[in-house]
Amino acid sequence: MSAGVQRERKPRADVQRNRAALLATAQRHFLRHGVGTSLEAVAKEAGVGPGTLYRHFPTREALLAAVLQTRSEELVARQADIEQLGDPAEALDQWLRAMEEYFSAYSGLPEPLMAAARAQEPDSPLTIPCDILITATEQYVRAAQRAGHVRASVRGYDLFLAACSLAWIKGNGPDEESLDRLRALVASGYRQRDVQA
Repeated sequence: MSAGVQRERKPRADVQRNRAALLATAQRHFLRHGVGTSLEAVAKEAGVGPGTLYRHFPTREALLAAVLQTRSEELVARQADIEQLGDPAEALDQWLRAMEEYFSAYSGLPEPLMAAARAQEPDSPLTIPCDILITATEQYVRAAQRAGHVRASVRGYDLFLAACSLAWIKGNGPDEESLDRLRALVASGYRQRDVQA
């Protein structure tokens, strides 16, 4: 293969720069204004036109999925710590809390994630991240079930939706005491009654 063909396959420096600027700007806008922020404002602040934004990210979901990918390192690090725990029930509890915090990163984030998880549309850019998180949750659930801590009827998908729901509630302003009570209610629904404290 010639060097000319190899150079053509590598994205141009300005294309890479534009993509990086769009991701950094979108992350700032999502933090300030939530996931419903104006995409035109994102493009303008990044110094590109709307056409450039849509060439890189054809939909809001595509941009959101790319931004979430850049933020996933923290969740991956939390998961690595959780994997070291010897107690499957504690591991599941900590994983659910880690997901709740991840889903709380941007105002309005739980809604498109829950919609993607429910629809299971293969073309949605959010389907794959949701599937990965649901699969990880299922692994924690099964380990806790084998240890007798979680009801046999509970599925990872159920607890993924529960974490999304708690993140949505958290984003709408209740105090931490109320959130703790809601977390306890959710936990009482998935734990085996004979092993509850």
